[in-house]
Amino acid sequence: MPPVPVAAARNIKSVAESLNKKMKLSVKGFKAAAVKAGIRQRERLDLGLIYSEVPASAAGVFTTSVVKAAPVVLGREKIKKGRAQAIVVNSSIANACTGTEGLEKARAVARLAAANLNIPPDLVQVSSTGVIGEQLDFACFNDNMAGLVAGMGAENFSLVAKAMMTTDTVEKISVRQLEISDRKVKILGLAKGAGMIMPNMATMLCFVVTDANITPECLQLMLEKGVEQSFNRITVDGDTSTNDTVLLLANAMAGNKQLKKPDRQEAKKFQQSLDELLKELALKIVADGEGATKLVTVRVRGAGNRRDAERAARTVANSPLVKTACYGEDPNWGRIIAALGRSGINFNPEQVDILFDEVQMVRDGLGLAENENQAAEVLRQNEFTINIDLKDGSAAEEIYTCDFSNDYIKINADYRT
Repeated sequence: MPPVPVAAARNIKSVAESLNKKMKLSVKGFKAAAVKAGIRQRERLDLGLIYSEVPASAAGVFTTSVVKAAPVVLGREKIKKGRAQAIVVNSSIANACTGTEGLEKARAVARLAAANLNIPPDLVQVSSTGVIGEQLDFACFNDNMAGLVAGMGAENFSLVAKAMMTTDTVEKISVRQLEISDRKVKILGLAKGAGMIMPNMATMLCFVVTDANITPECLQLMLEKGVEQSFNRITVDGDTSTNDTVLLLANAMAGNKQLKKPDRQEAKKFQQSLDELLKELALKIVADGEGATKLVTVRVRGAGNRRDAERAARTVANSPLVKTACYGEDPNWGRIIAALGRSGINFNPEQVDILFDEVQMVRDGLGLAENENQAAEVLRQNEFTINIDLKDGSAAEEIYTCDFSNDYIKINADYRT
């Protein structure tokens, strides 16, 4: 998928908000609920449930970290069957680095939810986010599961989005609608993530539900493609989480002709809508990065190949010096070209161009001091693009990031206390 043009990237938020206002945040055959279970804090939603009235095709993508949380270990096991009917998610405690006890608690939560929903435990996915290294108090789940199930409703997805939040400041939810074989199909997604954000993937959870009829094999390929161009293109701080999870459930209740191969026309229509939804949620995560005040697109073009373009863009996007310069609204292009120099790609520094939006600060490796005031004006915006042209080929890639502010330090200095 080619990089998203600047104008298109900036319009995603406004277009998505318009769509979300027009359509109900519900999908045929799915229900959701959330409660205050007191997992770590007493006065906040911290336990959520997503439920399909019928077993659904299921696909999943999980963290690439060697250190995997108990829910990820369990989820990777279960997703191989390609079926699921419920997702239980908690915030506050990640159930990561908790040994065999943590894994057994993850399994116990799945069994508990299954008993209350009257479905097999194999059809329940569990997910957690929060502090690493602390054990879950199973009583919080045992005492609240019946109430969670009793509170399910078709339009409660925003409550689950709130229950997933840790250092997020806003819930992240999106919806799309399309037609497949003359049937209306909806896709709804919710995500959380604000820190420890670095693909592949980010410290994030994302759950997507659709009433489309799709085989598990086709669904998995579609999800992997969509994640690669969305959540795997964002970074807040360069750290990879132990709990990253994206789950996609399709319950077939729209009644469309089943999608079996992603290269067919109707499947491509679904893929486009899924890609748009995932991209929107990914950008919402970056915009809500811990302490973030700027949403920054780093675009590298003119690279010899896409791998080099991505590597260069990611190195610039992850540079603390570049990110702090963005916060300070300082067009310090020297930090950008220095980051390129350690990216590990081959390029000629004497032919590099660097622009902030359309304001050129570097031409053929030399600074244009006369444009500094204009460039500083660009950096005063809430959203802008760092454009880099290596002039070494035709490949291009984008990475989405944010600035580093004083608040990022404050949030992470006392995260557990």
